[in-house]
Amino acid sequence: MRDPLAEPSDLIRSVSRALRVLEAVGRAPKGLTVKQIARRCELTVATTYHLVRTLAYEGYVIRREDGTYLVGLEVADRYRELVTAFRGPPAVGECLRRAAVDSGYSHYLGRFVGGQVAITAVAEGARSPYVEDLVPGFDEGAHATALGKALLATLTPEQRFRYLREYGMRPFTPATLTTAETFEADLAAGERRGMQMELGQFRNGVACGAVIVTPDKDIERRVVLACALPAGEMMTSARVVRTRLMTVAKSIADSLAADT
Repeated sequence: MRDPLAEPSDLIRSVSRALRVLEAVGRAPKGLTVKQIARRCELTVATTYHLVRTLAYEGYVIRREDGTYLVGLEVADRYRELVTAFRGPPAVGECLRRAAVDSGYSHYLGRFVGGQVAITAVAEGARSPYVEDLVPGFDEGAHATALGKALLATLTPEQRFRYLREYGMRPFTPATLTTAETFEADLAAGERRGMQMELGQFRNGVACGAVIVTPDKDIERRVVLACALPAGEMMTSARVVRTRLMTVAKSIADSLAADT
C-alpha cells in the first residue's frame, strides 16, 4: 500500500497512473477490459484507454481478440534483468550451483531490498522438495523461512516488531510462529545454534537452514545463505547442514568482496 505522506512533490501523475494500470492487469490472469481497468484504478475510461494504448505499444500489456488485456513480454524481460542484477557476480552464482549439486539441496541467497526481505538468487537441488514460492522476489513469509529469520535477526527488536506488524505473520502451516514473543525466542535459539532454522513452518515436510554471509552495517548490503531439504533430513543432519552452509557462505563472501 502506498503511503500518501511519502508522496514526492514532483510525482509525475501519468507515470503513476500507468503503473497502477500495469499492476491491475498483472493481478488479473484472465485479463481485463479497458472499462474494468478504469474501474479498478479509479480512472476515467478515456484516460485509461490512452494509458493502455501506450503500454501496449511499449510491449508491457497485450490486447487479446476479445478486447481484454494481459501483461506483456516486456515485463518478463524486466524481471529477468532484475534477477540478474540481484544475483551478483557470476562467481556467486557458481558457488550456489556447486553447493546445490554437491549437497543435492536447493540453495538461496537473500537480502533486504527497500527494507523488505527478498530472495535474490536460487540454485535448485535434486534432493530438495520444490517450493514454488521460493523464487527471486519478495519473501512474503519471512517470519516462516530460515532465510527471512536470518535477515530479521540482524535487526533490532524494535525494527523487527515494526517489520512483523507491517507484513504480518500469516500461518502457512500449523507450525508457523504467529506471535512476536515466540518469534523472538526462536531467533534466540537460532543465534545459539549458529544457524536459523525452520521445520515445516513454511511448507509441511520441508525444512530450511540459513546463515549470514555478510553482516554489513548497511541493511541493504546484508546477505544470507539458505538451503531447503526434507524435514526428516534436517532433524538428523542439522550440524552437517550448518557446516556446509558456513563453508559455502565463506566462498560467497569472498566472491562478493572480490567484486567490490
